[in-house]
Amino acid sequence: MRVVVLGSGAMGLAAAFQAVRDGHEVTVLEADTQAGGMAAHFDFGGVSIERFYHFICKTDYPTFELLRDLGIEDKLRWRETSMGIFAQGKLHNWGNPIALMRFPNMRLVDKLRYGLFAFLSARRNSWPSLEHRNAKEWITTWCGARVYKMHWEPLFQHKFYEYQNNISASWIWTRIRRIGRSRKGIMQEEIGYLVGGSETLVKALVRAIEGAGGRILLGTAAKRVMTEGGRATGVDTSQGFVPADRVISTVPTPFVSRLIPDLSPETKQKYDSIPNIGICCLVFKLKRSLSRHFWVNLAQPEIEIPGIVEFSNLREVQNTVVYIPYYMPTTREKFSWPDERLLAEAFRAMQAVQPLLKESDILDSRVARLRYAQPICPPGFAAMLPPVQTEIQGLQVADTCFYYPEDRGIAESVRLGRKMAREL
Repeated sequence: MRVVVLGSGAMGLAAAFQAVRDGHEVTVLEADTQAGGMAAHFDFGGVSIERFYHFICKTDYPTFELLRDLGIEDKLRWRETSMGIFAQGKLHNWGNPIALMRFPNMRLVDKLRYGLFAFLSARRNSWPSLEHRNAKEWITTWCGARVYKMHWEPLFQHKFYEYQNNISASWIWTRIRRIGRSRKGIMQEEIGYLVGGSETLVKALVRAIEGAGGRILLGTAAKRVMTEGGRATGVDTSQGFVPADRVISTVPTPFVSRLIPDLSPETKQKYDSIPNIGICCLVFKLKRSLSRHFWVNLAQPEIEIPGIVEFSNLREVQNTVVYIPYYMPTTREKFSWPDERLLAEAFRAMQAVQPLLKESDILDSRVARLRYAQPICPPGFAAMLPPVQTEIQGLQVADTCFYYPEDRGIAESVRLGRKMAREL
């Protein structure tokens, strides 16, 4: 069977890998000049590193299975990490019971409520009642209005903007659970990475696909999925027509209506109604470390950034490498700011966390932008999603929002991509 996969991110490559293992004739179409999507690397002054940071948690079972199938499970490393929170003008430890109890200007009853909330969120395997609840209302019910305003409101405000008060509680819960379960014990977080970064996985997938006879066509943008008699027949691309018996699309949902015009108006409206926000992901190479933490939440209203990721506190790389993710709707003026203006604002945020940091400590810096980086999932989002198998025979469509309530990540992309291939 001739299978065409649109997109070479983790989901697309996982689908292609499974399809060639199952004996299909596979072609992957990728508009970019390199495979990997958000997991792709770039040369950062001699260091190969992701454009957008990734990490592995202990519940990322689809990733572990894929690493075994590719014969690269020996590349997985685990490292003890920690979390901090910058609030009230100071950096504090966060993410364990002692840090919670020592946090200043927070009532004991609020600390106990927050601790119970975090404990139950990490331990529960399912929480169906959250599907139709608002995250703000859910967190406030458990933790109180003061805690929400102090710890959560700045994060929601600086990541979701106008959507901040209409976010699915189920979606937020699964994010808390994933991190909460990646621990050695109640006091110690432990997170994984691949030696060589995500590129190690991408290259292994490319080798496996091509080694089994599959094709990966880079610089080949899909223009239209062609159909005849209600069945997918192939894809018109910037380089010509590619015939297919089955098509798997993993491109972001905002592209689907234009890419597949033969879908019904009702179906296209479902894809078009899924809001997405963009990201400006800043990467700094520094002479100086900011802190010992992998992630620092910025719960400071005047700092319009949700957090700082000191990636070199996870993966061992030369010098200090820090990511600063600016998630925001692309309609906001800041998304179009010049790189220099974004970098200057982010540097001031880093200086707030580490006052000893000087401009002379910057060795290099980059800005990566993506218009469709994060779907927005309101309460009841599961019912908004169209089926993965479309009304067009032989055509499956999914992107990162289709494994809701799980958040974006390589593990869930791998799981869904392989599942689509197995259902061919």
